[in-house]
Amino acid sequence: MRVAIVTGASSGMGKEFSREIAHFYKHLDEVWIVARRAERLKVLADRIEKRTGTLVRVFDGDLAKDSVYEKMKEELLRRRPDLRILVNCAGFGKTGRVQEIDAGEQLGIIDVNCRALTRMTLLCLPYLSGGSRIINAASAAAFAPQPGFAVYAASKAYVKSFSYALGEEMKERGIYVTAVCPGPVDTEFFLRSGELPGEGRQLCRSDVKPVVRKALLDSAAKRQISVYGAPMKAARIFAKLLPDAAVAAVMKQVNHI
Repeated sequence: MRVAIVTGASSGMGKEFSREIAHFYKHLDEVWIVARRAERLKVLADRIEKRTGTLVRVFDGDLAKDSVYEKMKEELLRRRPDLRILVNCAGFGKTGRVQEIDAGEQLGIIDVNCRALTRMTLLCLPYLSGGSRIINAASAAAFAPQPGFAVYAASKAYVKSFSYALGEEMKERGIYVTAVCPGPVDTEFFLRSGELPGEGRQLCRSDVKPVVRKALLDSAAKRQISVYGAPMKAARIFAKLLPDAAVAAVMKQVNHI
């Protein structure tokens, strides 16, 4: 049984990956979608099944807690699927100075963006095989330190680094890992995080559909990183050319911190 798993599927990029993946991978038998909001997942599952004919299984639960992993583990052991693609999209951020943001919320960012992504990957690795893919949602914020977005950017730097290293380890098994590093994407993300200041960020905001489609194409092409749009590609080059301290100073001014 050929399966795809998508976390963070109730909104944003995770939702779009869930919609697109059954079209992109024509021979999937099932798509398993994971997120906290059960009702949203059920609506999404119904729409995908009607549109594609692919069976969708819902796993609702908080990825910062144990229960959803226990359900996933049980189902994986019972069905022993051929996992063709894992998409880790669950995540959130919070803008503002570190000293001003609730400590529990900042630790929650690390729990979901880093720990949950790693835990889901470790759970799924035994079911991946030659030709399988892992897509990890990082961010262009991973390219450099971000005063005003410090914990989120650091968490996404972890995702990017982990993805590169895991990809090298998995090559001998024929499994390929892609870190997706978009700039601002027009999703619900900023309803929770708050907006970073600066008109340029609004101008650079991308629609979710082309970002996800490029990520799937880059994954199919075995690329280690997927960066959508010229501004973010330029930001990546800029971050490579300057020391982290200099980039952090620039970003402090950009973010009006």
